[in-house]
Amino acid sequence: MAKPLIGTATARVDGTAKVTGRADYAADRTEPGLAHGHLVLSTAGRGTLRSMDVTAAEAAEGVLAVYSPFNPLKLHRIKTTPDVCFVGQFWLPLQDQEIRHYGQIIGLVVAETFEQARHAASLIRAEYDLLPVRADFAGRIAHAVPPPVAINHEDPQVDLLAEEFGTVDEALAAGPVQVRATYTQPPEAPLALEPHACLASWSEGVLTLRVGSQSPVGGALAAAETLGIGLDQVRVLSPYVGGAFGGKLYIWPHPLLTAAAARELGRPVRTVLTQEQVFTTVGHRSAVSQTLALGAERDGTLVAVKHDAVSSLSLSGVIYETAAHTTSRYTYKSPSLHVGQRIVPLDSPPTTWVRAPGEAPGAFALESAMDELATELALDPVELRMRNYATVFPGRGVRWSGKHLDECYRVGAERFGWQPRTAPRPQPAEDSDQVWLTGTGMAGATYPGNLLPTTLANVRLRADGTATVATATSDPGTGMRTVLAMVCADDLGIPVERVEALVGDSALPLNYGAFASMGTSSSAGAVRSATTALKQRLLDLAAGDARSPFHGLAAEALAYRDGRVVGGGHSLTFAELLAATGLSELDSPGASAPGAERLRFAVHSFGAHFCELRVNRWTGEVRLDRWTSVIDGGTIINPRTARAQIVGGILFGIGQALLEGIRVEPDTGRFANGNLADYLVPVHADMPDFDIHFLDHPDTDFTPLGARGIGELGVVGTAAAIANAVHDATGRRVRDLPITVDKLL
Repeated sequence: MAKPLIGTATARVDGTAKVTGRADYAADRTEPGLAHGHLVLSTAGRGTLRSMDVTAAEAAEGVLAVYSPFNPLKLHRIKTTPDVCFVGQFWLPLQDQEIRHYGQIIGLVVAETFEQARHAASLIRAEYDLLPVRADFAGRIAHAVPPPVAINHEDPQVDLLAEEFGTVDEALAAGPVQVRATYTQPPEAPLALEPHACLASWSEGVLTLRVGSQSPVGGALAAAETLGIGLDQVRVLSPYVGGAFGGKLYIWPHPLLTAAAARELGRPVRTVLTQEQVFTTVGHRSAVSQTLALGAERDGTLVAVKHDAVSSLSLSGVIYETAAHTTSRYTYKSPSLHVGQRIVPLDSPPTTWVRAPGEAPGAFALESAMDELATELALDPVELRMRNYATVFPGRGVRWSGKHLDECYRVGAERFGWQPRTAPRPQPAEDSDQVWLTGTGMAGATYPGNLLPTTLANVRLRADGTATVATATSDPGTGMRTVLAMVCADDLGIPVERVEALVGDSALPLNYGAFASMGTSSSAGAVRSATTALKQRLLDLAAGDARSPFHGLAAEALAYRDGRVVGGGHSLTFAELLAATGLSELDSPGASAPGAERLRFAVHSFGAHFCELRVNRWTGEVRLDRWTSVIDGGTIINPRTARAQIVGGILFGIGQALLEGIRVEPDTGRFANGNLADYLVPVHADMPDFDIHFLDHPDTDFTPLGARGIGELGVVGTAAAIANAVHDATGRRVRDLPITVDKLL
């Protein structure tokens, strides 16, 4: 019997292509007659575009066209529902003269070369009629309003109270021990290694759009609607995506303008955004301010949790951080619970999905507050969490499909060498020559498990002994292509090297993409459905085809094992059977879709983070030394790529904790540090030694394969673990991210 592949650390099937430069990214593509686009962005934050002087740009060498609101490319109206076929904002560029935010698209220059297009764009002069800009998040919190729609099917204000209390404040007052604090963090950008780029070409009325996308199908739907063509007239190709983190879920307007320009000019056009343009044209995580209060008995048992979040929301759309509803709503057991959400509408670039939206900022507040409560109680932070462990989802009364967070705490503490802490760490004397202060911290992590709407896949056997698996999902560096090949190979009993995984093409079987940690559980389920059906087709072929050595036997008397059909004294590989029956290939579709599991269970992945760091007494520099994470994510199909996902998520959280934050000029809405020189992200020098451990608990109540998503789980709780360790080292509690040196001196 072949050794099972699932659960075996497997190298990426596309790894060689990536490290040798053969991977086909959108910005690398070229075609005969290729022209180049370059965006022109607004330098005003709100008002009306009075005029644009494009005379010098149009006369510049190599320029083919200059498009603006005064010479627009026609784009059709779009839906305003933020699903996968949305374009990331509520309006389309160049269709009017309104200025909605600093850095919005007001023009597109197309020229023979990129350099010519960029130079011509720099020659354009715009004049504006200005209006006051509403971009000061902190200054406008007092004007926050309830969001207009439900959050996870619940009201923006949720109160679950013990019978004896009329309000959560009454419940809090009944707790002998209370902590209350406000936690804040600035906007963050989902910066990927691959630049946002697209190449549009038309042939006989059909658009081929090459673009880095988490959802090729969503991109095709949006492009068809916006360009006024049928869905059969557009094909979106995203074979390789160099990172996304939510920023490439929507297609965004620049590929649509590029496609419209290519149609008008009758030649292919490629547009590659600069990093400065990325900051204002493809979305960012909203700013968040959270006030959290915990009431507890003296033994640490929670009596009340009150968590109110305020998030910025761009008036251009479309997403805000629902921090309280995605964390405090269900993480801990408490007889009284309140979560609330308000928003501050701003004249800012679009706010969008960014890795662990809601959970990342929410866990920073909640897990920091739990650490503050542990300090107040002189109780170990791990023990405090264990005393408030939730076994059912609060308010719903249903159990989790699979929850082993308590094991994550225990195993993580043991692997890390966690020393139970009940008192503050002693600080060195003023005249001590000690330079580095060491501290440890921990935090829990949760992220919901979901399935995409109906997901399709096709598995095909070939007469040369190979197989293909195809579905229209994307692989934005997560290892999706490898996971699909592994599931297919494991089910068919053949080496993974003999399976070709086809992804990143909207023309493949329906799949809405890779986002919200739903890709693996959805796509792998569809593949397993397809392989199951295909093996039955193969048995039926073996029994029913007169040319088959198995002809005359009942299909039920045959079996498929390790790539072979066996029975009646015969044994043939599927390649031999196809050859014997005169077939070059045989295929079958498969599907997965959500069922009743979300009604019967609460579905989440869980984890626990432990870290050790040092803080320089004199400079405030923070250095992470080691990190342990224990993850409860159901079946781990490929531990190698799963580890990379967790480590990548932790690095995202390190950026949230120590480095990242967009600085917004309140009077203009300009992103003052909207470039990679001033907006800092973690690099290799910032990485600690990682110990990542996965529990082995398949969640078969969720899916037959037992896998849940983990792509965003690593982010959740990371910032809190770091902040808690900084407090342990220095005695300073930093509640305003990022934890920069000025806050520690």
